[in-house]
Amino acid sequence: MIDAHIHLEQYLEGQSPEALDSMLQVLPGQGIDKLIAVSMNLESCRRTRQIAALHPQLVKPAYGFHPEQPLPSGTELAALLEWINQHGEEMVAVGEVGLPYYSRAEALARGEDFDMEPYIRLLDILLEAAARLNKPAVLHAVYEDALTACALLEKHGITKAHFHWFKGPRKAVELMIERGYYISFTPDIVYEPEIQELARMYPPQLVMAETDGPWPFEGPFTGKSTHPAMIHEVAAVWGSLHGYSPAQAADLLTANTLCFYGL
Repeated sequence: MIDAHIHLEQYLEGQSPEALDSMLQVLPGQGIDKLIAVSMNLESCRRTRQIAALHPQLVKPAYGFHPEQPLPSGTELAALLEWINQHGEEMVAVGEVGLPYYSRAEALARGEDFDMEPYIRLLDILLEAAARLNKPAVLHAVYEDALTACALLEKHGITKAHFHWFKGPRKAVELMIERGYYISFTPDIVYEPEIQELARMYPPQLVMAETDGPWPFEGPFTGKSTHPAMIHEVAAVWGSLHGYSPAQAADLLTANTLCFYGL
């Protein structure tokens, strides 16, 4: 299988490079063939590229700027765009990019103002780069933010979009299905009824599996370090919702990921 969305370089924050290397070395024996390694910012892009260079068959890098953090300065953004342009051929997508739903919600809950316009402009710029390089976009855009992201994707003529760990209103779901955008499910499909309902609704041919590691999960995963092999459990539960065996589900989700990322 393929973990369609993982922050691989962030595993270095909790363990040594040797420990990460050991984890990656044994993944094929655990039924994990590839990882789509997304990036948070320019420094994250650099670390992701270093890991991918050591494991070129296993790790497929994506470069971008995660929206749930302070905006980059003009100089930082220019450097990131230059990096994306320079390494466009080796990356499988522009990502992770999107809109800051959770940061905005937290700020508003504290009674603070939150200006979305700079983040929308940033996403517009990054999607323009994806369109110019003819690369898919990996999106962090949930709930009502998904509709804004859809409008920007249409503006730039991007048809290959992956909304990772997606949650959103029916209007957004229907629009995304109509346009053929992909979504991916994390281990929370095992224990979240809301996510299971979305899984029943979304066309099987537009679905992938991810961990978003090292982000931790609850339910049966409480207290466990997030590991790419958890996508086997994602596949089994997703498959049960559609009448597939675990092996059939794993094969279909893997085929979808190979197709989307052109691997």
